[in-house]
Amino acid sequence: MAEKQTILTVEGLKKIEQKLDHLKSVRRREVAERIKQAIEFGDISENSEYEDAKNEQAFIEGEILTLEKMLRNAKVIEEGDISSDIVTLGSKVILKDLEFGDDLEYTIVGSAEADPSQYKISNESPVGEAILGRKVGNIVEVNVPAGILKYEIVNIK
Repeated sequence: MAEKQTILTVEGLKKIEQKLDHLKSVRRREVAERIKQAIEFGDISENSEYEDAKNEQAFIEGEILTLEKMLRNAKVIEEGDISSDIVTLGSKVILKDLEFGDDLEYTIVGSAEADPSQYKISNESPVGEAILGRKVGNIVEVNVPAGILKYEIVNIK
């Protein structure tokens, strides 16, 4: 079975590479030092410091494997791939909420890079799916648990 492709912007790729580097060069050493200190306390069979450090080590190694897999399967969206005519991955889109009149600006990214607090929404999210392939002036309806939201695409950058 083919592995799932990870779609990233150039910025997202850099962030993942930086996080991976930090985990490998800083966090691994810190945890190894914690394990070494815990072993110095003596009997590791009842040593909570040792258990905690080993659990953290396992988490960090799992995170490293996940990030390496993401990078192996990454498809990077270059600036030149982003259209200003239709909404694509990497597009910055201004939407007008037709119920409340608010303007919302989102960047459409792959699910690995999504961060709603930074206004980066996944192409797989309800809003992301609804606006992909649409043009300025299109009105989209988004089904959410609370009902149907209506947005007008005001601008695509």
